[in-house]
Amino acid sequence: MKVLDLTHLMEEGMPVYPGTEQPSFSGAFSVTEHGFREARLTMLTHTGTHLDAPAHILNGGSTLEKLPVDAFVGQAAVIDVSGVTDRIEKSALLHAAEDIAELDFVILRTGWEGRWGVDSYFSGFPTLSPDAARWLTGFRLKGIGFDCISADAAETTDFEIHKIVLGAGIIIIENLRGLDALPDTAFRFAAFPLKLKDGDGSPVRAVGMWDEN
Repeated sequence: MKVLDLTHLMEEGMPVYPGTEQPSFSGAFSVTEHGFREARLTMLTHTGTHLDAPAHILNGGSTLEKLPVDAFVGQAAVIDVSGVTDRIEKSALLHAAEDIAELDFVILRTGWEGRWGVDSYFSGFPTLSPDAARWLTGFRLKGIGFDCISADAAETTDFEIHKIVLGAGIIIIENLRGLDALPDTAFRFAAFPLKLKDGDGSPVRAVGMWDEN
């Protein structure tokens, strides 16, 4: 079985959502002084490759510990929308309707992962139109993934796409990477978060898995 890591490296100085804190990694214990090594991590719950639980945006929305563990794994496929320069309209997704009906996760490849580490990563990425987002919520999806920093434009103030998707009980996975190496057909996808009490989101180790011929 081929297992592909779809997760950005967590490190100090990494790209974070504009206006939020950088993660901090410091040594709490060392082998030399204490006989074992242990680090102290300080970061926000939506750092790096992460998922959004409904509670991220919606008052009373489900938190991480209330979601079943199978909400984070299932069949997925990539839809290439890298040619889109603004809104991802329903018309750009219709060709995949039959496939989407059989999936648990839709992964949208915008091409923005290639800008990771530069300022242009934070702006100009295509996002779902409200109509396209509502259309996707009509399927029995567990999640929608993106290779950019947000499901909404960075300048948003109302987080409309988040509200549509999360309001349908569908999780959002952001900052995915390595999508070009995924197969053209359906594959197994997993993005397991930490089991945080009252968790609104969590960094994940996202992977794609499929059998090699």
